[in-house]
Amino acid sequence: MRVLVTGAAGFIGSHLSHRLLDRGDEVLGYDNLNDYYDPTLKEARLARLLPKDGFRFVRDSLEDRAALEAAFDEFKPQRVVNLAAQAGVRYSLENPHAYIDSNIVGFTNILEACRHRGVEHLVYASSSSVYGANRKLPFAVEDSVDHPVSLYAATKKANELMAHTYSHLFGLPTTGLRFFTVYGPWGRPDMALFLFTKNILEGKPIDVFNHGRHTRDFTFVDDIVEGVIRTLDTVPGPDPTYDPLLPNPGSSSAPWRVYNIGNHQPVELLRYIEVLEECLGRKAEKRLLPMQPGDVPDTCADVEALRRDTGYHPSTSIETGVRRFVDWYREFYRV
Repeated sequence: MRVLVTGAAGFIGSHLSHRLLDRGDEVLGYDNLNDYYDPTLKEARLARLLPKDGFRFVRDSLEDRAALEAAFDEFKPQRVVNLAAQAGVRYSLENPHAYIDSNIVGFTNILEACRHRGVEHLVYASSSSVYGANRKLPFAVEDSVDHPVSLYAATKKANELMAHTYSHLFGLPTTGLRFFTVYGPWGRPDMALFLFTKNILEGKPIDVFNHGRHTRDFTFVDDIVEGVIRTLDTVPGPDPTYDPLLPNPGSSSAPWRVYNIGNHQPVELLRYIEVLEECLGRKAEKRLLPMQPGDVPDTCADVEALRRDTGYHPSTSIETGVRRFVDWYREFYRV
């Protein structure tokens, strides 16, 4: 297939692009390589993709409607995976306009481009952050997600609603994936595992929020990519069991779905740090701090719907996944 991947120089997008190319798909990567985090890491990810057969790249932003539509018109994608977004919960407290530009305006441009060019399926990144203040675990797609606690989460919820509108009005098949704490080689420098590894190796203390007592559904990037590809290959239709008198928030009478994509194995942050210490052979100096605004105490993904519909089955333990990240980090940064 011809697959357009936005955010192709990003963490998940670069891994996904490799997997699609390896199975014989053509991929057009689209990314603006912004400086939200170190662009040299994005350049390095991209440098591994550019020599591969079947890969092309456009450097531009989702907000640039003309550039995005030109990329669609030239490449003529059959399917689209939208992973480009302004990420980060804490940053959304400081720079809200970046989230509106990329996650709302940019996503509108994606929907319009897909609608007018007959794209067979749009898969897009949502986030576990949409569950906000919910405390019932595990989080299920049938749960209400009407109480976000960060603007980032609100934009992701908005994406799901916007996609539903296009699925309902124009018959565009769309699937939103609520990612749960993705980690692994080539990961983002603003994420905990990267920050912890860097500071421990440099002999600096690490900031441990909520005194390390919160849990996260840490999910290895290879498992995530497997789930994204399975989802991409499963084009949704109207749910024949959908009842408008008892609506299911995870499906619709339109060709629209949302799924959790996680590990379904929550791990306490202190245990995660312990595994990292074992892999590094060093102890961390911990600076125990209260929970940060916009954060949630615990996450756990109910992935039964994704397993049922696509056969998704995450299999990487944190012991294996953290080891693979550390091996990559030492090699990439020559530590």
